[in-house]
Amino acid sequence: MSWGQSENWSTIQAIGNWFPLGGVKPLPAGTGIPDIAAELRYLMGRYQPMRTRLRFDADGLPRQVVSGSGEIALEVVDAGDSDPDQVAETLSERYRSAEIDFTTEWPVRMGVVRHKGELTHLVVLMSHLAVDGAGALIMMSEVAAGVTTPVPELQPLAQAAWQNSASGRRQNDAALRYHEGILRDAAPRRYREQPPVPGQARYWQGEFDSPAMLPAVQAIAERTGLGSSTVLLALFAKSLSAVTGIHPVLLRPIVGNRFRPGLSGVVCTLAQAGLCVLDASAESFDETVQQAQRSLMSAYKHGYYDPASMEQLKQRVARERGTAVETACFFNDRRGAAMQTQVRPDPSTTAPEDGEGPRPGTFRWVLSQDSPSLESLFLQVDDVPDAVHMTFVMDSHCLSLADGEALVRGMETAALAEAADSTSRIGTGVGAVSDR
Repeated sequence: MSWGQSENWSTIQAIGNWFPLGGVKPLPAGTGIPDIAAELRYLMGRYQPMRTRLRFDADGLPRQVVSGSGEIALEVVDAGDSDPDQVAETLSERYRSAEIDFTTEWPVRMGVVRHKGELTHLVVLMSHLAVDGAGALIMMSEVAAGVTTPVPELQPLAQAAWQNSASGRRQNDAALRYHEGILRDAAPRRYREQPPVPGQARYWQGEFDSPAMLPAVQAIAERTGLGSSTVLLALFAKSLSAVTGIHPVLLRPIVGNRFRPGLSGVVCTLAQAGLCVLDASAESFDETVQQAQRSLMSAYKHGYYDPASMEQLKQRVARERGTAVETACFFNDRRGAAMQTQVRPDPSTTAPEDGEGPRPGTFRWVLSQDSPSLESLFLQVDDVPDAVHMTFVMDSHCLSLADGEALVRGMETAALAEAADSTSRIGTGVGAVSDR
């Protein structure tokens, strides 16, 4: 398997399901079954991961098996007298919750809902083993355009071949050396242990939307001449350090890896978790942002590695140190490049009419459960046109619910304060504004 496949296979085993992406899409009037069948045929024929299944060696290790031909079912569900919207959601949930046998089934499920003779909805789910978020965006754009040019050469089979070559081993060895240096020096704990709350679920998911934070982050990015993703990472580190009292902060930014030669246009799963250390205690936030940029570059450079070798390294270092280092603190900026460099909105659109300052963001808990979560803390930033939208999952044995909300609100507070400082500097002629 490729490194990206291996990383996602570990996740699939840990969470106990097939890790699907996708959902429901309304169909334009006049769409016919042949149209959708042609789309499914296109997906299976063009993209190697869509026709990849697994074979397990005698020792239980999986290998990818790519088929040159085969069949896949397109399910047609008649809504009858039921609401087609609800029928589509029910179909999506059935696909999502049903287990998959990766040795015999394809990693994609597709169906359509028909109501009174017309197709109304398309339901598509595909496993993260086959494609990550960036790969899905490439796929959707190519499907919409009907692209027929040859696919990039570095498909997952070719990736695995390179990764097992001398060049691939050098990349992996360098990544292991980099990670080992951090694992040997870092303090073991990332969080202060929280006592369980009787009757309260352990794992929580929250959402935070802040219109005011968007122009603030862009103002800081202009002032520092660095990208908004770097600014957000620095804000995350600063707020996390304030909430936990633990610093420096050890973070795992998700590395897309599509900047590497031959991988930019590949539909597959490539994202892996990097590792970096950031001291957010500097008096100047600009220094924190600059440090975040340097740390991110090192994490990106070394965020392409064999997950099995990395796990062996972590276990060896833990034995030699006599304690394991907590690394479950993730940051994932899933916004596209356009969103990361967009023009700042008019600040007046985020201010209340009474002129008392920007409106605070909206926070809500959206899910709680007792079943195991993958990580202690995972913060994700997604595309929203007029706000910074953050989703995070957390273990309440690591952060209390109050700390979880304080974390994202602290990011907003720091961003607004630094943006006000940017305005002051511009107004007095201190500092320079970059147009990057």
